[in-house]
Amino acid sequence: MKLTNLKYLFISSTLLLSSCNKYLDQQPDMRAEINTVDKVKRLITSAYPFGNYLAMAETYSDNVEDKGVGDLYQPVPFLYFWQDINNNDTDSPNSYWNNCYAAIAAANHALAAIETNNFGKEIAAFKGEALVARAYAHFMLVNFFAKVYDYKNPEANTSPGIPYVTEPETVVIKKYDRGTVKSVYDNIRKDLEEGLALLDGNPAEWNVPKYHFTPAAAHAFATRFYLFTGEWQKVVDNANKIFAGGNFAGKLIPYNSTFKKMTFEEVHTVFSKADQPYSLLINETYSGYQRWWNNRYAMGINVFQKIYNGNTAAGAKFYNFGVSYGAPHYTTYIWKEFWYVTNATANTGFPMLMVPVLITDEALMNRAEAYLELGNNAAGIADMNLMASNRIDGYNPTNHAVTAAKSKAFFGVQDDKEALIQTVLQFKQVGFMSMGLRWFDIIRKGITVRHLVIANDESESYIELKPEDPRRVFQIPQEAKLSGVEQNPR
Repeated sequence: MKLTNLKYLFISSTLLLSSCNKYLDQQPDMRAEINTVDKVKRLITSAYPFGNYLAMAETYSDNVEDKGVGDLYQPVPFLYFWQDINNNDTDSPNSYWNNCYAAIAAANHALAAIETNNFGKEIAAFKGEALVARAYAHFMLVNFFAKVYDYKNPEANTSPGIPYVTEPETVVIKKYDRGTVKSVYDNIRKDLEEGLALLDGNPAEWNVPKYHFTPAAAHAFATRFYLFTGEWQKVVDNANKIFAGGNFAGKLIPYNSTFKKMTFEEVHTVFSKADQPYSLLINETYSGYQRWWNNRYAMGINVFQKIYNGNTAAGAKFYNFGVSYGAPHYTTYIWKEFWYVTNATANTGFPMLMVPVLITDEALMNRAEAYLELGNNAAGIADMNLMASNRIDGYNPTNHAVTAAKSKAFFGVQDDKEALIQTVLQFKQVGFMSMGLRWFDIIRKGITVRHLVIANDESESYIELKPEDPRRVFQIPQEAKLSGVEQNPR
C-alpha cells in the first residue's frame, strides 16, 4: 500500500504545512538512499494524490440538491453553498491541495534521483511515469484552484495559476509564484508530452499496472488535457492509442451486461478493482465520501429520478445501480469503503476508497466530442452509440441510436453539432454520476449551476453559480500565503 512508501518523502513541499512535521523529522541526507531503479519505482508509487476530489467536485456541481432533511457532515454544507473552507479536513479542497503537492514532491524527488544517477535505459519508463504524474497533479490543481483555460484565446490566459513545482525543496520555507494559467498549462504540456514519449517507447513492468501511469492511462489523461486546450485531433489521436485500433468495444463499464447479472453488493465490491478493463488508473485515497449518502446536500429524489434515471437523447434511460436508503436519500452505490487498520487491538484506522480516476468511458466520450468539433459527426455519433449500447437496458439500434434529429428535438436546439455535444455532456453527467467528472464539463463549457435551497418553512428557492462567479475557483489554503502564494479573489 502507498502508506508504506511515505518514508521516501524526505522534505515536504512547504505548501503542505499541515503535513510538515512528518517530513521534517527525516534527515535530508536520506535522499542518498534513492540510488537504485527499485527505490525510484517505489518512490513513484507516492506520486499520486492520497486524497480525492469526489466530495468537492460533486457537491459544487448540479449532481446534488437540498433534500430538506439529513445529516450535515462537513465539509458538505460549505461546499453546497460554494463557501470557502479554512481547514484541512478529509475530503476538503485544502486536503486535496495538500495531497496533490505531496504527490508532486514525490515525483520531483524521483526525477532528481534519476538525473543524478546513471540508471540506464531501464529507468526511462519510470521517468515517463513521474513526469506524467507531475503533470496530472498540476492539471487537477489548476482546474480547481485557478480560472478555467480559454482554449479559444490561449494568450489571454493571464490570470494567476498555481505554483508549478519542478524541484525538491531543501529549505523549510520557500517562496513560490503562481505564474499564469497559460504558464501552468505550458508546463503540463511539456511534462505530459515528454512523459508520453518515454512511456510509449520503453516497456516497463509494474506489480499492479492500474495503480500507475501506464501508456494507456497516460493517453487517457492526454484526452482530458487536450479537450481543455481545444486540440481536437490530439484528443482523437491519444484516445486511439489506448487500445489497438482505437477499439473500445468490450472495454467500457459493463452496466447492461456483466453488472446486470450481479447483485448490487457484487457490483459494489468489484467496481473499483484493478482487474476491470475500464479502469485505466486507480488512486488509493483516504476519504469518507462513500458515507455521505444521507447528507442533507447530496443526491436526492430529483437528481435520482430526473437526471440519473431520466430519459436521454438516445430515447431511453441509462441502466444504473442507484439505490435508496429510504427517501429522500439515494446513492449510486458504486463506492465501497475499506478500512485501513492502524491499531488492530483498538480497531482504529481510517476509511479508504480505491478511485478509478481515469476510465475508458471518459476517454471515449472525449473522443466523441473531439470528432464533433472536427466536423466528423458520423464518428462522434458512433462513439456515443457504443456508449449507449453499453448503458441502455435492452439496447436496440433502431430505437436507441443517437441521431442529430433526436438530439435537436430533445434539447430544443437547431444546430446539429451543438445538439450532439449536448448529448455527449448528458451521457457523461449520467454515466459518471458521483465520480467527480461533471465539474470539469461545467467549468469547461461555462454551465451555470443551480442549487435548491429549502428554508425552515419548507419554501424553496434557488441559488446560482454562474460562469464568471469567482467562487467557481476554489480558495487556496491560507497556509500557502507563507510561501508567497496569494489567495483567490472573492
